[in-house]
Amino acid sequence: MSSGWRPAALNDGWTYRDRVPVRAADVWLSRWLAERYQHSAGELWRQRIESGELDCNGQRLVADRRLTGGESIIWRRPPWLEEAIPDQWQTIHDDGDLMVINKPSGLPVMPGGGFLRHTLTALLESTGARPVHRLGRFTSGLQVCARTPQTRALWSKRFRPDGGCRKVYQAWAQRVPGLELGQALTVTSDVVERPHPLLGWIWGPEPMEEEPIRKRLSAHSELRLLERTADGDRLQVTITTGRPHQIRIHLAQLGSPLLGDPLYLSNREVSASATPGDGGYRLHAWLLSGLPRLGDVVFQVPPPVEGVQTLRNSIKREK
Repeated sequence: MSSGWRPAALNDGWTYRDRVPVRAADVWLSRWLAERYQHSAGELWRQRIESGELDCNGQRLVADRRLTGGESIIWRRPPWLEEAIPDQWQTIHDDGDLMVINKPSGLPVMPGGGFLRHTLTALLESTGARPVHRLGRFTSGLQVCARTPQTRALWSKRFRPDGGCRKVYQAWAQRVPGLELGQALTVTSDVVERPHPLLGWIWGPEPMEEEPIRKRLSAHSELRLLERTADGDRLQVTITTGRPHQIRIHLAQLGSPLLGDPLYLSNREVSASATPGDGGYRLHAWLLSGLPRLGDVVFQVPPPVEGVQTLRNSIKREK
């Protein structure tokens, strides 16, 4: 493993705790768990129950059971292998409380999607800092962290819609029709929650064909064309709302998804075999301004050149 990477390793497992709602009375535990955690089917939950991984009201279970409602459920997930991650970054700012880093692509910010200890959150434990917001695993660039709860709360408010923080990204996408060099385009379509065979529900663009939609979130992005190449467009994307996967979804909504994005496809389709944590695209948090207690300070970090070249090479191989 090259320097700057943490190799794949087993973690110590994790304990999940749940309280069964009263409305779940007379439902089989395996079925209720499969509906709550849609990454695993009922048959897999039955296997976990029979192997002794779950407790109900403090008693170890050895067989599936019908619920009465109100039970306390504990799942002791055994250790699992976490993928290798980049574990080094450039610190852009650190005043003893607020820390801004240049996060490398491939590093998850918080636990989730199969990651527990191989995350920025875990790597920061010795510094006392914790992330204020969450960049996607394969999004590089400006990630804000803080050591005190007061600063995290202050920054969290500024990252909310209309919170005053200006977040600018660079994105490499399929050609955006009608957009000329230097021209701006505003996108205000909703981010919607759609069905997904692997995850149950997933955030995505408004579907072209009629299908169930569970939730909507308003979103606002402004695109500006920086460069047009044979491979696609390099865009500046400014967002004032931090919706889940907002840039990826808005570009897919336009019919110009990020180059190499395995999940959000043309025609507003969502891949049935990919998840939001899968990589292949290039997205970089480039500039940050409107920061509390920092006045006119603007943080800016250029995208990694080697990442751009790797993306272009992968696109040429696909062709």
